[in-house]
Amino acid sequence: MSRYLITGGAGMIGSNLVKELTKQKQEVIVVDNLWRGKLEYLKKTNGEYCLDLDKQFFNRDLSRPNQIDDLIKDVDYVIHLADIVAGISYVFKNQLEIFRKNILINSNTIHSVSKSKIKGFLYIGTACSFPETLQNTYDSKLLKEGDLYPALPESAYGWSKLMGNYETDLLSKDLSFNVAHLILHNVYGSPCDFGIERSQVIPSLIRKAINYPSEQFIVWGSGKQGRAFLHVDDVIDGIIKSLSYGWNKGVIQLGPSICTPIDLIAKEIVSISKKDIKIIFDTSKPEGDSSRAADFTKAKTILGWEPRININQGLKQLYRWVKDESEKSI
Repeated sequence: MSRYLITGGAGMIGSNLVKELTKQKQEVIVVDNLWRGKLEYLKKTNGEYCLDLDKQFFNRDLSRPNQIDDLIKDVDYVIHLADIVAGISYVFKNQLEIFRKNILINSNTIHSVSKSKIKGFLYIGTACSFPETLQNTYDSKLLKEGDLYPALPESAYGWSKLMGNYETDLLSKDLSFNVAHLILHNVYGSPCDFGIERSQVIPSLIRKAINYPSEQFIVWGSGKQGRAFLHVDDVIDGIIKSLSYGWNKGVIQLGPSICTPIDLIAKEIVSISKKDIKIIFDTSKPEGDSSRAADFTKAKTILGWEPRININQGLKQLYRWVKDESEKSI
């Protein structure tokens, strides 16, 4: 049995990871300020929490220093998921604040780790950190871990996460800490934020389909832009495998080699809804990088990982979840 501290443990990825680790009888403590995560995400299917909130959950703001110093003394591993992230609208409207907050969150967490005697630190990065010059056509090549540098992310979010990646490298090189680095492509699944202000593309489009016609089904951009969409269950599988095989192996990206255009995502969601929905493409809105997909050879070779859940299966699962959650609020 090991003891894990998970930052951002009440978010989509974090809550699923907490459930999996507790199912494996591991000890878990969670730090989350609930900016985007929710305590209810930590409930099991029977409605009970998967951990003791009084003893294992801590509402703390990691952009302030030394927030986990008292907690880290008794843990074996820190899995750092916490960051400020949201949909493309929020990201591009709040770049300065996102960059500042994520730099603070990452640096404060890593500094606390540097003073500890834990066995390992797992940093979770993002494919948004890859250079925009490798993603600016609709037929971009598959991205490899070595493509991260020379650096030129499109967004402040991508830059901030890349700096966290770099600081994790320094933790390993300067202090000989065991570290693991995962870079995630576009993660989707439940539970998630599907609200208007901060939701990402798939839950946003699902919400629009469920609400249609009271809410128009508007797709930002041309719809030609594509992403390597990665189901949260596959992310959890990759994290668990990294805890066994990913230490000190450098950056490992998790994501499919298939780039799925947003217009195909929109059409599939319309099909799942069984509604006669008019799709509107708003080219006045930003669409971000044109395309990206992953060469996951390193993950397959080192971790024995590859994506298992195809996009159609994942969309159906998430549509049911968002529909159920929407009906609860009526």
